[in-house]
Amino acid sequence: MNRAAPLSVLALAVLAAGVFLVPSPTGLMGAPLAQAQNFGQRTVTGTVLDTDSDPVVGAIVFLQNQKSKTIRSYSSDSKGHFNFAQVDMTQDFNLWAEKGDRKSPVKVVSSWDSRKAWVGDLKLK
Repeated sequence: MNRAAPLSVLALAVLAAGVFLVPSPTGLMGAPLAQAQNFGQRTVTGTVLDTDSDPVVGAIVFLQNQKSKTIRSYSSDSKGHFNFAQVDMTQDFNLWAEKGDRKSPVKVVSSWDSRKAWVGDLKLK
């Protein structure tokens, strides 16, 4: 039996069904697979302020992944600044600061926000 005949029939059936073979690094395949976009990473920076809008030194700033609940922390510097590097842009994060019995409202760093450098102030209450 000739093996070329069944392959020709198969090729015609595939074309008739509207499936087209496309070249890929691993050979021929059907419709290309969707691939995730690499959104990369961002920085999250800002300043911790008191009720008079003065910088707060030594406040603890928390960055919590909303899905995994993991938390990173940073102590604000001598100018009240904080900086988180390599923050995954595909995840949502809660951001807040605390010092003593004072706490800032929680801000959300959203995966829908496309900025590579997120900047915001946290005001202690």
